[in-house]
Amino acid sequence: MNNPVMTASGTFGSGQEFSEYVDLGRLGAVVTKGVANHPWEGNPTPRVAEVYGGMLNAVGLQNPGIDLFCRRDIPFLSQFDTRIMVNVCGHTEEEYCEVVERLAEEPVDLLEINISCPNVREGGIAFGTDPAAVETITRAVKRYARQPVIMKLSPNVTSIADMARAAEAGGADGISLINTITGMKIDVNKRKFVLANKTGGMSGPAIKPVAVRMVYQAAHAVRIPVVGMGGIMTGEDAAEFMLAGATAVSVGTANFTDPAATVRILSELEDYMRRTGTEDVNELIGAVTE
Repeated sequence: MNNPVMTASGTFGSGQEFSEYVDLGRLGAVVTKGVANHPWEGNPTPRVAEVYGGMLNAVGLQNPGIDLFCRRDIPFLSQFDTRIMVNVCGHTEEEYCEVVERLAEEPVDLLEINISCPNVREGGIAFGTDPAAVETITRAVKRYARQPVIMKLSPNVTSIADMARAAEAGGADGISLINTITGMKIDVNKRKFVLANKTGGMSGPAIKPVAVRMVYQAAHAVRIPVVGMGGIMTGEDAAEFMLAGATAVSVGTANFTDPAATVRILSELEDYMRRTGTEDVNELIGAVTE
């Protein structure tokens, strides 16, 4: 990649909505919204809520399906000097593999396999919380993939290191983490759940310390690259993830408050490097000291 800053799936569409605010060519990669083998309607509304230090979402991976994605989104993204990482979702092993096989001949650079969404009742969360299932789905996807496979891991587990090792054992080329933390919000005046789904995935600055800890643990458990994410709002936040062991970072919730957050964070990371005398961004990876 041109640099280690990319978007987080589900927060940037496929770039079209943000292209008037962001030069997509400045990003290391654009990570698309989740793509399934057929259109998904997602969960009923309301499905987004603001909370202290972030937000809850229970969108449920609404997406137009792989056919429209290939016709519309890949040609758009191919115009820019950036890597294209397609986030793949599914309910079953067969659904994941069908999308991966469909993308094998498409001009995309990386696949991020979402086995960790807490807002889909079937599939994702079940795969992402059992090490044996993580290894199995990773191995299945790798049989069909022509591009490098990044497995997106869930924080809603007892041991993130076990999940990371399972993905590596299944043949993953890299891992990304963390996905959202399961949360809930109740309207105390109406005495009702704020989200129709009752629970949702929490993201934003409030989860960053958890994310940094898990990235550190995962990076020390495996030899494959780690993409870190979870509450990154500034260039120093990005540097913190890289010092913990991340090879690259994804910016998510920040996009909702600042459409140009990704390029701003990239500039701030460059400023941090100049200020600390860091000549090569790779010098940051895992450089935290005791």
